Amino acid sequence: MRIVLTNDDGIQSAGLWALYHALKPDHQLTVVAPERERSAVGHGITLHKPLRAHEVVVDGQVGWAVTGTPADCVKLTLVELLDDKPDMVISGINPGANVGVNLNYSGTVAAAKEGAIYGVPAMAVSIQSAQNPCFDEAARFVARLVTRVQDHGLPSGVFLNVNFPNLFCDRTAAVKIARQGCTLYDEFFEKRRDPRNRIYYWHGYETMPAHDGSDADAALLAAEYIVITPVRCDMTDYGMIEKMKSWDFNF
Repeated sequence: MRIVLTNDDGIQSAGLWALYHALKPDHQLTVVAPERERSAVGHGITLHKPLRAHEVVVDGQVGWAVTGTPADCVKLTLVELLDDKPDMVISGINPGANVGVNLNYSGTVAAAKEGAIYGVPAMAVSIQSAQNPCFDEAARFVARLVTRVQDHGLPSGVFLNVNFPNLFCDRTAAVKIARQGCTLYDEFFEKRRDPRNRIYYWHGYETMPAHDGSDADAALLAAEYIVITPVRCDMTDYGMIEKMKSWDFNF
């Protein structure tokens, strides 16, 4: 298969190249990633300044470093850098889980979603711990998952969000297919003053216990499962459409 690899942690990220080495024996790979860390940029794209892309060599392997966001990387690759449509886009491996509301902020997830928008099967891959993450083991699982996606396919406009538990390094974890939860964070802003006495803020947060059901992604990841969530690009609430047809809009 022809697979595009990207991420939001930058072209030098160990998780990206773990995927590369796991997939290289059986697939034709194109690596296009941000030239620097672009975590938590969501699905932002670059409109008001030029994008630049240049080839870089990492551990003897060639990839493209792009000045834009993860979504920019995928869009540029599919529209301009490749002559033919790839068979899959894989984004990751991100050090840190992307579950619950994080899907709305994650550049890792946005890159996979951008692939799905263009009709390319895609997956976002993350691992729960940012401390000594076991990228190689996760990458080998992804290589096997690619085969399953190849066998079964994905509906148009659907991509997979894959999260590995911390203990995946130490033992085999079972797989659970889960819904996206809505677990929030205990967020705060630390107010400070700069040397010129101007106020600025540092955003901080602490993870709260999963509270949205034992079948949701965050709860199952906390229970040490490999969690796979099929995600739709279409965010329409179809049930609400029917309810709103009865509303009176003559105001």
